[in-house]
Amino acid sequence: MAGFKTLDDIGAVGGKRVLVRVDLNVPVADGKVTDATRIERIAPTIAELSKKGAKVILLAHFGRPKDGPSAEFSLEPIARATAQVLGRPVSFAADCIGDKAAEAVAAMKDG
Repeated sequence: MAGFKTLDDIGAVGGKRVLVRVDLNVPVADGKVTDATRIERIAPTIAELSKKGAKVILLAHFGRPKDGPSAEFSLEPIARATAQVLGRPVSFAADCIGDKAAEAVAAMKDG
């Protein structure tokens, strides 16, 4: 059985879109992240991919809304906290499919 690949194994990512599935179920109170530990743990991966020139797209979910999207479970505050941890802008797309997602990815610059 082959081992899992690391960032060193995936080759050149400059100018490519890299989709990274992350667990960002962090505690949020009053629209603010109260413990950014999980974000801090993924920051080195994001930083390394960015440094190599990738367009890093984070894929996550937050909570378990029963009746469709809910402002209570929005990842927008988590995107803001991620930007703070990384010390660089992080955009937020309100949907992961359709025009909003395509426009957000198209607006990205390498790195």
